[in-house]
Amino acid sequence: MPPFVPKDFVIPAALETADFRIRQLRISDVVKDYDAVMTSEAHLQGVFSPTGRWPRGLTFEQDLIDLGWHHKEFQQRRSFAYTVMSLDETLCLGCLYIDPTELAGYDAEAFCWIRASHAAALDGPLYETLRGWLAEAWPFKAVAFPGRAPTWAELAAAGG
Repeated sequence: MPPFVPKDFVIPAALETADFRIRQLRISDVVKDYDAVMTSEAHLQGVFSPTGRWPRGLTFEQDLIDLGWHHKEFQQRRSFAYTVMSLDETLCLGCLYIDPTELAGYDAEAFCWIRASHAAALDGPLYETLRGWLAEAWPFKAVAFPGRAPTWAELAAAGG
């Protein structure tokens, strides 16, 4: 399997906007991440698939394991998970994930979410920021945003 990103590509460490800071998701983020996830449980179901149940039943221990997994995959350059933090780093606002894809016509796929309490104000800006960042700072030619572009219905119709 070819590398997800070229060996000489420098992985972006962070991106800051007027509303939030995007940086690598680390194990040490587990307390803030778990709070963001569990206060948004119903809001997050369906982010990763149209019938998704995550994070239903997620324990703190399992979230710690998940963050460790994301952290290691980032180090190995196999996928990239970032946390979306308030500018003062006191609140996890959400996460974004950049992964290899099997979807025809794309060389990566990305997912993002904002905690329910901030979704109305920040979901659109995060999505647009992510689209621009991936187009400008990453080596991908075509990134899918499953559930958004293409929609779940479009993916189902295409057999994906």
